[in-house]
Amino acid sequence: MTKRDTQMSVMDAINGRRSVRSYTPGKLDAGTVRALLAAAVRAPTAIHQEPWSFLVLQDPAALKRLSDRAKVLFREEAQRAHLDRGGHTLDAFADPDFDVFYGAGTLVVICGPAGPFVPADCWLAAENLMLAAHALGLGTCVIGCSLAALNAPEVKGELGIPSELSAVAPVIVGVPAGETPPTTRKEARILAWN
Repeated sequence: MTKRDTQMSVMDAINGRRSVRSYTPGKLDAGTVRALLAAAVRAPTAIHQEPWSFLVLQDPAALKRLSDRAKVLFREEAQRAHLDRGGHTLDAFADPDFDVFYGAGTLVVICGPAGPFVPADCWLAAENLMLAAHALGLGTCVIGCSLAALNAPEVKGELGIPSELSAVAPVIVGVPAGETPPTTRKEARILAWN
């Protein structure tokens, strides 16, 4: 893996990060994963609780099983919530060959216990992880459609997530297979400036 200079500015990392949906085969080495986790735990945390725990999943068979389970559960959830609205956005989830992890060989799931600030803390850790990955020349993407599967009791048991914890922030990480173009963003909507 070719690593970028990790000394890029914060603004360059923020503006350059993309949600990557195509990866080269293979998993990240342990040193790289540990560097990303070290960045994650530097995130702000309410009352200095540091509630996060991390699941690193790199087994191809387990990733495939999780993807298959996630497709079924997300499709059911999306249909109940009428997220499709008559379009074709859910068609990919019916395709047996579709991989919700886009071929990435590493999934990092940030987990936490119940608590009022835990989701925010976990998502702050996820952003640190994603910015650090970008600085290293890696791609990331949040895979929210996998949450229902990750929090299913039988999947938690299989993956070693304790029952008192919930998966909060699932992020795939890997070497991008090509360039991901930038996307446009709306300007900040300012409700008030007193």
